Amino acid sequence: MRRILCVAIVSLATVFCSTELFAQVRWGITGGLGWSQSKVSEIVEEKAPAGWNAGLTVSFDLPLGFSLQPTLRYHHKDALLTNNVGQKMDFVEFPLALQWGPDLLIFRPFVEAAPYVSYALSNKTYSSVGGLDVTYEDKSWKDKQRFGYGLGLGGGIEVWRFQISARYNWDFGTFYDVAGWNDIKDHFDELNAESSSFGGVTLNLSFFF
Repeated sequence: MRRILCVAIVSLATVFCSTELFAQVRWGITGGLGWSQSKVSEIVEEKAPAGWNAGLTVSFDLPLGFSLQPTLRYHHKDALLTNNVGQKMDFVEFPLALQWGPDLLIFRPFVEAAPYVSYALSNKTYSSVGGLDVTYEDKSWKDKQRFGYGLGLGGGIEVWRFQISARYNWDFGTFYDVAGWNDIKDHFDELNAESSSFGGVTLNLSFFF
């Protein structure tokens, strides 16, 4: 799967470079909300708070209704590992979306596929026991992976200079080795979890200048 994603990203980057000279280029800003779920939180009853993201985006309009839209953004993700233990991580993220949709003059609906890579900037765990909230920030990154990668699939609609999109993201990277996560290792052992990574839904609004 990792090789497939790498090939997809390199291929899209090649298209990006080859079309830069003749495609219509539109620059914009983007921001939105995200609802993450780690691989080990599938049986957690409670829902984690929404995360958020913000950044810069650019759209290259291609023939036949296609467009290429790379984005560089700051992405804050929040997921519950158990009903009272959660994890917050901040990333620099680079999704490269390939979109297709017909131009209907007034609006443009589209579908998209967006492989992405990310780099973790901060890593915090938090817990709430007896009404007391405790947060621990791990700055050592020992036994933990800072690089992530995944694939987002979704769609949206574009009206004038505004674009609304929704994606479901599959996060294939592993952010830490269980053996190095001593604070919550017992919870992982109980769930027979070998690793953890973020996935979930993102909802974004973009504006092009």
